[in-house]
Amino acid sequence: MQCSIPPQTAVTRAFPPFDLAKLLKTVFEPQPGHRLAILIDLENIRDVDEFAFLKNPRLSIQKHAYEQFYIPLQESVLQSLGLQGGDFYAYQITGGSNLDLPDEARTPAGKTVSLEKDVYPHYDIILCISTYSATAPLTAFAKRYGFRGATLHGLNEIILRTGLAVNYEEVSREAEKLRLGMTHATWAEIDFEVDGQSHTLHLDLGEQEAQKSHGLCRGNQPAVANLPAGEVYFVPTGAEGTFPMKYEDGTLGLMRVTEGRVIRADFLRGNSATIQAHNEKLASDSAVGELGELGFGTQILPPSGCDIQDEKIRGTVHVATGRSDHLGGSLTPDKFKEKSHATHDDILFSPTKTPEILVKEVRMLRHGKLETLIEAYQPSHYLNSLL
Repeated sequence: MQCSIPPQTAVTRAFPPFDLAKLLKTVFEPQPGHRLAILIDLENIRDVDEFAFLKNPRLSIQKHAYEQFYIPLQESVLQSLGLQGGDFYAYQITGGSNLDLPDEARTPAGKTVSLEKDVYPHYDIILCISTYSATAPLTAFAKRYGFRGATLHGLNEIILRTGLAVNYEEVSREAEKLRLGMTHATWAEIDFEVDGQSHTLHLDLGEQEAQKSHGLCRGNQPAVANLPAGEVYFVPTGAEGTFPMKYEDGTLGLMRVTEGRVIRADFLRGNSATIQAHNEKLASDSAVGELGELGFGTQILPPSGCDIQDEKIRGTVHVATGRSDHLGGSLTPDKFKEKSHATHDDILFSPTKTPEILVKEVRMLRHGKLETLIEAYQPSHYLNSLL
């Protein structure tokens, strides 16, 4: 699933050149002797043999993993940071966001290995540069085997030049300021407009402690960062209402939410078969529609055409359905009726990804006071005043 590059990517902000050594040092603060590995996904893992996948122009994400990470590690970065390893592995593409990873992997030398026996226990830092997000499964493995890591799915040129070139010390500080201004909220509401009709989604937050994706993954505690980072998020305790959704094929549907779950999708425009397939999935497995995240971007970045960066842009909002265990939620893969359903799917609302859908307002009740967070994809005065 390659990301589509948006036509407008200019942002009035200067970015330094991408520096892998600086990124690794800032994010992980690695110690001399720490071992590092890179994971990629391929439809045919034998294409990693002697890096044969580099001949396929469609595999731009995997090519970036080789050119922007593996080669610099071998040439200078490992030595400059005192690291070891820099080894490269490929696993079978999962076909869905945050589905569990297969155990079998392969090296460029043509050796078949077990991720759980030969990789996870033997590295301190693991970078997963893949087509589909692996944050949820890799987080679970990190807790089990004690490594730290980062997921960088959908990596493209814009992300390399911007979202991975920023100073993550600053990103972390800003994310914390915004988190403190949003934590312990009672509820949030999102007002949408599509095809001249208004819809509202109400999400109960239960005055929980807001969490942040801020890019720093330091110390001895196992954890996995999602890069680019820059997000404040919650795991909703309940939800009611309706919200529009744009499917990958451009179809628009209206999601009807009851007791924290999408129970049905109504056709708005596009391909009615897409809506029918979604409804069949919702009917067959109730866990599929559970709302497991409400997230807000915290950074000033250009849109990349890929959710991993675009959901981190201040003024955007996203909800997600599916597994939430990696965010502190209770929906784990075993609660789905089919293994292939156990995804975590972000539904991003932004002016570039969903121009057909207007987010008129996002508001939040916090400490008994109503605060506006976003108006027409622009961060509110309140949100900006927190920085």
